[in-house]
Amino acid sequence: MATFLDKLFNYDKKRLKEIEKRAHEVDALASRMAGLSDEELKAKTPEFQARLKNGETLDDLLPEAFAVVREAAKRVIGEYPYLVQLMGGIVLHGGDIAEMKTGEGKTLTSVLPVYLNALDGRGVHVVTVNEYLAGRDADWMGQIHRFLGLTVGLNLRQLTPAQKRAAYNCDITYTTNAEVGFDYLRDNMVTRVEDRVLRPLNFALVDEVDSILVDESRTPLIISGGQKQTANLYLQADRFVKSLKADEDYEIDVKSKTVQLTDSGVTKAEKAFRVKNLYELDHTQLVHHISQALKANYIMMKDVEYVVDNDEIVIVDQFTGRLMKGRAYSDGLHQAIEAKEGVSIKQETTTLATITYQNFFRLYNKLAGMTGTAKTEEEEFLSIYNMRVMEIPTNRPVARIDYPDAIFGTKKAKFEALVNEVRECHEKGQPVLVGTIAVETSEFIAKMLKDQKIPHEVLNAKNHAREAEIIKKAGQKGSVTIATNMAGRGTDIKLGEGVRELGGLAVIGSERHESRRIDNQLRGRSGRQGDPGYSRFYVSVQDDLMVRFGSEKMESLFSQLGDVPIESKVVTKSIGSAQKRVEGVNFDVRKTLLEYDDVLRQQREIIYEQRNFILDHDDVHSIVKDMFDRVVSNLVSAHTEHDGKEEHVNTAELLESLGKMGFHESLTETDLEGKSIPEISELCCKAAWDVYESKIEPIKVHVLPIEKTMVLKVIDRNWVDHIDTMSKLRDGIHLRSYAQSNPLQAYVSEGYQLFEDMMARIAQEVVTFCLNVRIVIEERKK
Repeated sequence: MATFLDKLFNYDKKRLKEIEKRAHEVDALASRMAGLSDEELKAKTPEFQARLKNGETLDDLLPEAFAVVREAAKRVIGEYPYLVQLMGGIVLHGGDIAEMKTGEGKTLTSVLPVYLNALDGRGVHVVTVNEYLAGRDADWMGQIHRFLGLTVGLNLRQLTPAQKRAAYNCDITYTTNAEVGFDYLRDNMVTRVEDRVLRPLNFALVDEVDSILVDESRTPLIISGGQKQTANLYLQADRFVKSLKADEDYEIDVKSKTVQLTDSGVTKAEKAFRVKNLYELDHTQLVHHISQALKANYIMMKDVEYVVDNDEIVIVDQFTGRLMKGRAYSDGLHQAIEAKEGVSIKQETTTLATITYQNFFRLYNKLAGMTGTAKTEEEEFLSIYNMRVMEIPTNRPVARIDYPDAIFGTKKAKFEALVNEVRECHEKGQPVLVGTIAVETSEFIAKMLKDQKIPHEVLNAKNHAREAEIIKKAGQKGSVTIATNMAGRGTDIKLGEGVRELGGLAVIGSERHESRRIDNQLRGRSGRQGDPGYSRFYVSVQDDLMVRFGSEKMESLFSQLGDVPIESKVVTKSIGSAQKRVEGVNFDVRKTLLEYDDVLRQQREIIYEQRNFILDHDDVHSIVKDMFDRVVSNLVSAHTEHDGKEEHVNTAELLESLGKMGFHESLTETDLEGKSIPEISELCCKAAWDVYESKIEPIKVHVLPIEKTMVLKVIDRNWVDHIDTMSKLRDGIHLRSYAQSNPLQAYVSEGYQLFEDMMARIAQEVVTFCLNVRIVIEERKK
């Protein structure tokens, strides 16, 4: 590990020097650009575009193009990028990640590479985490691009396909990660070329890149349709698991967050559901429902993982604390939680199309990202996206003080001390931001502050509509804000009058998050652009992270100390190593997910490529011919018999099978006598195709459009079934490890076989349709 970090550190130092040198080249052009009139500055865009057509590259244009945007920003919005922002822009243009601390102006930095990369006309997508930020940036930064003659589009969820197409046809498009991902999936479900909205994916610049490419990467994008009737099973399973006794009928593994039935639980299940052996193949559906009910009741916590809102279960994003409206847990877990909480159970649906963010963003020719915290995940960015993380220096030195953690033996002592510190800050007028991990904790602290009569605002998943307004006031004198991890990501907390003199914004964490990155984000809310401030985390040995990964020795040490807090480097270090372990586990989970999804990715690419070819060509006759050849060749193989070393075709049975498929009397056994297997195959293929051709010859012009629609429908129907089959295979594949086989290898080989079977089935259906279709052309009455 050390060698990896050493190499990285040396590379970073060298690369940073090169970037700084390049930024000075841009800076050297400042006075020249300042001397241009508005019209001359605007004329630079067509000049750059012409130079690109004449063979210059974007890299050649970088210093001049950056200098032009920099000057335009000063004139249009009154902001002039610093040297460190030029450096950030150079990193982004190189397809890497610029780590810039809070308040360093990431949004303005993005304008530089976005303008440069939009010059070649292939489109740039600026991807943000929510529609509010996408709209804000399209208006605010879009002014600069429009001033320089580029077109700017905003892609929102409620737009019609025609409006979306117009937005994507602009030089620069602002969008959210979910919307662009769903547009890609929908584009690969259309049946007419003109219904597509996207152009080929060229360059994406991702804001809050760690949130989208790491935190969200475990949540696949899924388009669903069709319904399965399963509500009753969930209610029965829920009733059953609620009757079980902890430790006797089921066991919970806190570290891996899993729950299993014991032998006693299995016996009770067999009795309750009247089955002889719960683990027989026929009962896999029942076992699945029981295990999801166990997870819903004993692992998933209300107001931590989800909230109940107006008769529905709404997921809470564990990394931002935001409500994820419209999202549902997959694989029946959502329905199991609905049964647990007694709300209406939504019907399960069939997956029509799916892709993970990891695989979607890897489809772009170039990918870049910016955030305040990504260095701790550099290894993941490098191995999955081939992006390096470059730490960009701050414009002014960071003046924030990060105090060591205050560690307590009990949660009660921790929260009392935390509230005391909030009261002390509040009494002297210093603004406080209290960061919590869960909605539940934020409400608990709010109640304690209310009891102490300390006025405060709560910003959590239940109250995010007023997010911008609450964050605006969070830096004012005397304000106290409790926030889940969302803590106004993407917006700055500006200090009110007289707050600097009081020591700036105090950031207090109510516990450590399992990811160091999220802790760093919370700290970074204070101390923007050289402002004063401080941060401190309050930790107890009863916190989830400590329970899962702390040692028993530590707990016994604290039980002797009572409620006295300690600041111990040893304990802080052990928290750090626990976080590293969790990060490692999470990385492995995401990597495994990607390895499994890669199997589907290769298959998805083949299917989408074939669909696109069909959509882009009116005549798919050649594809139909390939399918005829494939089906007839498979049929010949199926009727090839092996006698010792000799192989021969049972021609009587072959001709009978061909007849059942729909063409008769075109070949006889005599025609095939004495022929080799390849010759028989060729003769049969030709005969089958000739039958079809002669049948459609008089009306070919009417048949070709029907052929196109029919092939698309057959492909789509089989692909949807295949996704479902692959999902079921994926769910059960881990059981192979018990049979001493590698689950991933089994998934790859069986997934390949399933895909081959599907392709054969598609060809079979198309050929059968073609041979049996009856086309009637009605003559219109005059």
